[in-house]
Amino acid sequence: MSADSNCNGNVSVPLRNLLNSIQCVRDRVRDQAVKAVSQEATKLSLAFSKPPLPSQQDAEKLSDSILKSVLTLSTVYYWLPKSHGISLRRQVRDATVAVLEEVAQLVEVILSSPLQSLTQEQLTSTGGVWSACDQFAQLPQDNKAAVLVVLSDQIGVVKDAIEEVEQALSDAHDPFSDVLDDDQDGEGPRENQDTYWSEKDRSVIAPCQGLMKASAACVRKLSAAVKANGDFSTPENVAQLDDLADISKEISPGVDDLALCLYPPMDYSGVQNNVSKLAALLKKVLEIIRSSHVCGESQLTWVQFLDGAVDHNLQKAKDLIEQDS
Repeated sequence: MSADSNCNGNVSVPLRNLLNSIQCVRDRVRDQAVKAVSQEATKLSLAFSKPPLPSQQDAEKLSDSILKSVLTLSTVYYWLPKSHGISLRRQVRDATVAVLEEVAQLVEVILSSPLQSLTQEQLTSTGGVWSACDQFAQLPQDNKAAVLVVLSDQIGVVKDAIEEVEQALSDAHDPFSDVLDDDQDGEGPRENQDTYWSEKDRSVIAPCQGLMKASAACVRKLSAAVKANGDFSTPENVAQLDDLADISKEISPGVDDLALCLYPPMDYSGVQNNVSKLAALLKKVLEIIRSSHVCGESQLTWVQFLDGAVDHNLQKAKDLIEQDS
């Protein structure tokens, strides 16, 4: 057996065991750190909820304990190497900041409340610390899981935008009926055609909806691909997962921009601009997926299909907008 094969075989076993042990210790440290913040915040709240007030010395001890707990929690984030993934680090950072903000708010409430009574605001603020600590404990354990959280959020936002347009289209011919009817004071139907879609408007909306649905399918399929093939064992694959998360976060704003410009009075130049932007973004997303490790043979099929769907809907929208212009 060569030295190289020995390194790749037997020698890697204790290193993998070491890695697993370190990860277990890391998770325990993180869990204990967030529990400590929750406990110390509760002690602080209780100490100032009824007489007698703590002495200055006891107040200093309480303050030191809670400061120590939040610093320990912050260290968990700073200890998390960038090599574990930017998406994971961002979510740990955001959760850490959320805990710190809730603790700061609790201290502000205690300072501004009667010092010998447990106010509703203090109860609510203490609960806010507990809630933030609970959310921290639910964080993903690796970059693959962190990217799946990002994609899940995007799926929800894009789905909402599509449903809003579909709902508006189904509300007879007036997408503003639920907003403006209360202002009519029993008068007849509105004469302002700027609140209605023309037949051409509706024909243009159809390929725009097709592009929005292609966006939703892209994020759903990407999520499934990451779940099936996502790997975070090498720096290159971790970086690819982060790239996929970052580019996917641009999809929902693009869908929202397109959806908003579809409402009457429709500005066709604005629609064409947003259609072109979203199509270009989706082509870029699909290309990044195609070149990443999450794209196997089965994924390549839907990547190519969606690529064609984007081109088709883009061209159809352009043709309809330019018709009779």
